[in-house]
Amino acid sequence: MDQGLVSNPKDLERMQRELESLERRIGSLEDDELEVMEKLEEAQRALAHLDEQLRAHDERLAALAAERDRRFTEIDAELATVEGGRGAKVEGVPTDLLALYDKLRASKGGVGAAELRARQCGGCRLTLDNAELAVIARTPVDQVVRCEECSRILVRTPESGL
Repeated sequence: MDQGLVSNPKDLERMQRELESLERRIGSLEDDELEVMEKLEEAQRALAHLDEQLRAHDERLAALAAERDRRFTEIDAELATVEGGRGAKVEGVPTDLLALYDKLRASKGGVGAAELRARQCGGCRLTLDNAELAVIARTPVDQVVRCEECSRILVRTPESGL
């Protein structure tokens, strides 16, 4: 245009409008590019922050898993000790009573026998009524008594309320 190669004034005017339009479009695209770059920087900062939080949570999770494993090891050792000492304690217990206890323990979440204390079953935590307590009181000491609600073996003690 500046060299005078275009002689038609309408073509020249049209080219100038197109040039102005392209310059506006370039300016608009540059503004859009700056906005995108700002959003990218914000997203990168947010990502860095979230990565830092993730690392912290991963470290905490690893520490908790190690603590859990350590405690499981302690519990397993204690369980082995308790189970090892069970043999001497069950000597003299009738096999049918021991079988009943083991069956109840398996079906009742590990508690096959419960203490009867203050008129309440230690397994289901329900208070026994007076009629039931009277039946238990008349039952011989060497006979097995079971809770009517949870079926666990009731262990009578001086605090039973009989």
